[in-house]
Amino acid sequence: MGEAFFWGAVGGGALVIGALIAGWAPIDRRVVGVVMAFGAGVLISAVAYDLVEEAFETSAGAGGMGAGFFAGALTFFAGDALIDRMGGDRRKSSGGEQAEGSGLAIVLGAVLDGIPESIVLGIGLLGGTGVSVAFIAAVFISNLPEGLAATTGLLRAGWSRRDVLLLWGGVALVSALAALAGYAAFDGVAPSTVAFVLAFAGGAILTMLADTMMPEAFEQEGRLVGLVTATGFAVAFFLHTID
Repeated sequence: MGEAFFWGAVGGGALVIGALIAGWAPIDRRVVGVVMAFGAGVLISAVAYDLVEEAFETSAGAGGMGAGFFAGALTFFAGDALIDRMGGDRRKSSGGEQAEGSGLAIVLGAVLDGIPESIVLGIGLLGGTGVSVAFIAAVFISNLPEGLAATTGLLRAGWSRRDVLLLWGGVALVSALAALAGYAAFDGVAPSTVAFVLAFAGGAILTMLADTMMPEAFEQEGRLVGLVTATGFAVAFFLHTID
């Protein structure tokens, strides 16, 4: 269980690292866009091979994978719509638009983005083979640009460095606890249930990428985003083949 907590903290800790970098060494928006695009490509690969493919193999024809995938997509869509109404629609922006929203919406948005992947980290340890290098890399690399971009925006919106670090530190703690919950809650459950959860996370993460992460990357960098996203996908796929 301690290992699950640790890897959840590692994944969420990328947000804190991104905040530290952005807080003490301001990053150009185009650089943030490139890093965000790379992280999106890495996560797309993780969804395809570490979540959906794994869910398909785990279900062994028992069903539930498709239902889980679309349940995850719809859950994120509904939760994100609610957070948007609360003022968290530009939570990943580096331009300072967060000033128009609420701190609670930003916190809830960050938790909504990170919970599915953290739970999967915990579930991945149940097989006794250790955490997937490809997936933990995907989570870390995708969270780093979110910490960079959102911190830059929050500071421009008037937040103090202390408050920003407390925000991301809290989200990292929630991520660690979610990984721990994934490990504890799904130990010994039926393979079809594990397949449903993996597919659920895949649907939620893919919807998040299309709804928040990739549009923000394109807005900041432009046409280069497509090439960088493809590169991120290729790197993550390579990691998957040697994992």
